[in-house]
Amino acid sequence: MPTYEYECQNCGHRMEKFQSITARAIRKCPECKKHKLQRLLGTGGGLIFKGPGFYATDYRSPAARAAHAEEQSAKSSTEDKPAPEPAK
Repeated sequence: MPTYEYECQNCGHRMEKFQSITARAIRKCPECKKHKLQRLLGTGGGLIFKGPGFYATDYRSPAARAAHAEEQSAKSSTEDKPAPEPAK
């Protein structure tokens, strides 16, 4: 359920209200008791992925996944070779 912000057009009182999306807007101001409360447009909540289960590669196309796997295998094959010994 979203949090809506309201402002009274009469007294300027601002408040937030946790309501269902389908709930009707509140009209009566709790401060001045006039029916001048107006719901404000907000920026909304951002979608935040937190935790170990979300990776940038989760939603890639099959072609991008194949290219990434190829790149990783090429990188690991060059890392497996031992470095040449310096000449004395």
